[in-house]
Amino acid sequence: MAPRQDLYSRIVAWLKILLPLTALAILSTLFLLSKNIDPTTTIPFTTIDLRERARDQQLTSPEFAGVTEKGDLIAFRAVSAIPDPENSHRAFADTLSARIDFGDGSQLAFSADNGTIDQDTNMADLVGNVVIQSSAGYTVTTDQLISSISEIAAEAPGPIQGNGPPGRFSAGRMVIYTDPETDTTQMLFTDGVKLVYDPSETKD
Repeated sequence: MAPRQDLYSRIVAWLKILLPLTALAILSTLFLLSKNIDPTTTIPFTTIDLRERARDQQLTSPEFAGVTEKGDLIAFRAVSAIPDPENSHRAFADTLSARIDFGDGSQLAFSADNGTIDQDTNMADLVGNVVIQSSAGYTVTTDQLISSISEIAAEAPGPIQGNGPPGRFSAGRMVIYTDPETDTTQMLFTDGVKLVYDPSETKD
C-alpha cells in the first residue's frame, strides 16, 4: 500500500505544479494574440461616417431666422445642410421649409425638396416640389421659389399651379411682395393667368 500512496502523492504534487504553469501559458498565448488585433478594423463604417461628417461639416436641423422692419418673423428650417466650401456664408439645405408670421396673425409657409441659403445676399433659393401655402386659403405649387430671408419678397420665375377661394388657377410667374401703399402682402400672378372659377369656393 505504501508504494501506491507514494505514487499518488507524487502525482498530486506534480499536478499542483503543472496545472498552474499550463494555465499561465494559455493566458500568455491569448494575450499575445489579442495584441495583433486592430480594434479600428472592427468598425470601418463608423470610421468612414465620422470622416465624411468631418469633411462635409454636415449640420443637422439647422435654422435661419430673421425679423423684418415691420416685425414680421421669417424662419427657415432644413433637415440637414452642408456649408459651401467656397463660401462660408452659403449652405446647401435638404428638405427646406419656411414660415412667415405676420404681425396681423396671418401666415405664409413654403416647403421644397432642397435649396440654398445665402446670407451674403439674404436670399434663399428653394428648388423641387415647391409648395406655398397661405392662411388666406391659397395653395400654390411650382418648381422654384427665390425668397428673401430678411423681408417679404419672393418670386416663382417659372409656371405655377394653385387653388384658392376663387377656384383653380395657373400662371407663368408669381411674385410675393408688400404693397407700399396699403402696407399689405400681395400675391401677384402674371404671364398668362388662367382661372377656373368654382362658385362653391366663394360660399360662406
